[in-house]
Amino acid sequence: MKRGYLSQYFSGVALKRLSPVEADFQASNQHEFNGSAEIESLLGDADRKNIPTRFMWVGQDQDQSEAESGFLSWYDARRAHPKRSEYRLYYEGNAVTRKMVAGDAFFLAARQDSTALAIFTPADSTAYNQLIWLFGIDSELQESFDFTPIEGNRDAELGFVSRSVLEALEIEPDEPEAGHLDSLVEPFGVKMPKAAVLSELARTSVGTEIAIQDPDKAIIDWMERETLLFRRIERKQVAKRIAEGFGQQGAEDVDGFIKFSLSVQNRRKARAGLALESHIEVVLEANNVGFVRGAISENNNRPDFLFPSAEAYHDPEFPSARLLMLGAKSTLKDRWRQVLSEAQRIEEKHLLTLEPAISEKQTAEMKAKKLQLVLPRSIHTSYHTNQQSWLMSVRDFIELVKSRNP
Repeated sequence: MKRGYLSQYFSGVALKRLSPVEADFQASNQHEFNGSAEIESLLGDADRKNIPTRFMWVGQDQDQSEAESGFLSWYDARRAHPKRSEYRLYYEGNAVTRKMVAGDAFFLAARQDSTALAIFTPADSTAYNQLIWLFGIDSELQESFDFTPIEGNRDAELGFVSRSVLEALEIEPDEPEAGHLDSLVEPFGVKMPKAAVLSELARTSVGTEIAIQDPDKAIIDWMERETLLFRRIERKQVAKRIAEGFGQQGAEDVDGFIKFSLSVQNRRKARAGLALESHIEVVLEANNVGFVRGAISENNNRPDFLFPSAEAYHDPEFPSARLLMLGAKSTLKDRWRQVLSEAQRIEEKHLLTLEPAISEKQTAEMKAKKLQLVLPRSIHTSYHTNQQSWLMSVRDFIELVKSRNP
């Protein structure tokens, strides 16, 4: 499948650690960074005023984020001087920049459409790790700008996981092979099929034999295909709804439009979770693993998957050491703690996610809470080297279940 490349969206990115002076908003609402050769490499040597820029702030908890549109200006303050240059990067303060603090990472990315993306995030956050991974940055964070061109081995092919990071940046990646996808979903018209139906279509269109050959790849390939199929139908539905309009001329229904937009986002998240659970179930069945999906444990909790069975879990004579549970969350943010209260007989919990590059701070807390992450093998490389030896693959987990209950 042709997935596209990062260079379709970005030409380069500059990164620096914010100094105390740069993060001080007490003096004025007008702010600028001193220019550098790295910013010149990113934005060029000509004056560029009022570059349309999307400002984004993402906190330690990725649910804590804010975005606002504004402008950047890149100019030589001594353009008229025959021998001297003094480049500056100017911006007006806004709700996003007022959240940044000294020590935060500042990513300035140049878009191929001549706009820019300015992202601020704590330097030890998951968002920081994901951006480092996405842009292929291999330099240490420092208080001077460092420039990374999006070319060569940094011009990564966009797979399922990297596309999800782009979407978190409010960038909708192009849908590859749209014609082929449309032919697959044509029977549904503009009606979204049930989650189980679409999941089955995704698996059959990719192939199901891969579940045994490479269960890690199966999860990624099936999730990618289902997401693309879902988006093709969603695109038709959204286009139809927009054509119908929101209110009448002179009485536009702004609240209705916002409500519709939120419903689209919420349905995407809900569908992703259902799809992941469905594909995990098929992988487990194909590999002859005994399990039950959605069984009730204590306090009416419902672990996504219990091993080897609900009867074994509720049998006090069955050894707890042979029991396992697996949670499934396509993205984590701060929701991984929800798994800790499920299945009290099982001391060490397992959680399968598709979230790349989770911060070392969070994985250290997971270890302390006896929560083991399970990820498709291809996502492991997005993590720091010292985290990778701790991660489990889907195949690793299958082998663990079989070893506990041969």
